[in-house]
Amino acid sequence: MRQRGPVGCSHLYSTRESNLEPLLNSASPQTDANIVSGEVRRIKDWLYETGMNEQVIRRQTNSEVRQGAAVASRGHSEEDWMAQAGPKSAGGILTIDLGAIRANYALLQQRLAGVACAAVVKADAYGLGAAQVAPALARSGCRHFFVAHLDEAIALRPRLPAQAEIFVLNGLPAGTEAICLAHQLTPVLNSLAEVDAWAGLARDRGQKLPAILQVDTGMSRLGFSRPELATLADNPGRLNGIALRYIMSHLACAEHQDSPMNTEQRDRFRRACQALPLAPASLANSSGIFLGPDFHFDLARPGAALYGIAPVAGKPNPMQPVIRLQGRIIQIREIEAGAAAGYGATWRASTPRRLATVSVGYADGFPRSLSNRGIGFAGGTPIPLAGMVSMDTTIFDVSEVPSEMLGPGDFIDLIGEHNPVDAVASRAGTIGYQILTSLGRRYHRHYVGSDEPGG
Repeated sequence: MRQRGPVGCSHLYSTRESNLEPLLNSASPQTDANIVSGEVRRIKDWLYETGMNEQVIRRQTNSEVRQGAAVASRGHSEEDWMAQAGPKSAGGILTIDLGAIRANYALLQQRLAGVACAAVVKADAYGLGAAQVAPALARSGCRHFFVAHLDEAIALRPRLPAQAEIFVLNGLPAGTEAICLAHQLTPVLNSLAEVDAWAGLARDRGQKLPAILQVDTGMSRLGFSRPELATLADNPGRLNGIALRYIMSHLACAEHQDSPMNTEQRDRFRRACQALPLAPASLANSSGIFLGPDFHFDLARPGAALYGIAPVAGKPNPMQPVIRLQGRIIQIREIEAGAAAGYGATWRASTPRRLATVSVGYADGFPRSLSNRGIGFAGGTPIPLAGMVSMDTTIFDVSEVPSEMLGPGDFIDLIGEHNPVDAVASRAGTIGYQILTSLGRRYHRHYVGSDEPGG
């Protein structure tokens, strides 16, 4: 069986000096020789550690060595090179304030008054980087983390302390029970089939396995339906071997505090908990926390509020803003009255105007629905979006900004102090969740507010 080498490829490398020479020679003129030679040393060390014998090593062809060298000469990944290039080459800069996320977590903890507070870090922490966000929250004392998919949980496990629990909201795909256990993950069981599979593994291993049981209280998305709940309540032995960490459900309309659905779901949830074996309960999401203690139960599961999204519709946002998105100007032009801008010529200048083309587009998650209606900011001056958002560029009318203030290489604020996520979402006809989770990978990501040395 082939093992993965230190540069993340599946090739086996020869330790013979004659076979290492092509590796060094394969580097392009732009390649940092120190990087390549460092990889050669790591390859040697790795081969000896794996105990490969010389006969196995000799069987590998020079082409495999060169293929491995190509990986080494590029560094570890494209993202590594992007990070080394820094903001100079990026079309936009996305600043993510980990300190603000931690402050939002502290505010939610305060409102919960002693009830445990989890963190939902699914979808790569709502697009902001689970590898950075989750450890920051762990340093704030968070010990319950929720993701959607098993793969997300596996990737997150080494980033968190051993005592931190990671829960998989979308449950267990059939056949993945042993994988879940091996990575010390806790599934959210959403059906009788998942309960039976998890309980079966518990019997096979001779140990109790932790799980959350989810019941559907009106959202019709995930969890036990009423008939399934009745079946389980009549046959509690099906839970033998399962250590119920929580019984949970999810609120559908919590951001609208006057919705009757909130109390309906809460009451159904209470009845469901009474029908099942005694266990702690979890109902409140971000907005549910603001519905008051009746909805808090034993564990709250905020997500969007951690990342600065307003938890209550129509009320001032108590959460700190977390991101700032700036787009780089790549060209400025003067146009005459009547000139068009963008695809479809949907925008025309009524007078002579000055336009700035910004190196951010819908491929970067900047919504196309902002065409002809979005705004950016230069300092505190609003600048309207002119025409259609393109794949890689967006045009803004900067006529009202003094020409000496903006030029190629300068930045326009697309999301920030004057243009928060929820305002951008409203103009785009969507929700803040989608704006955040759509943020692309081409931005230079700059993390601030870390409490780690050098952070």
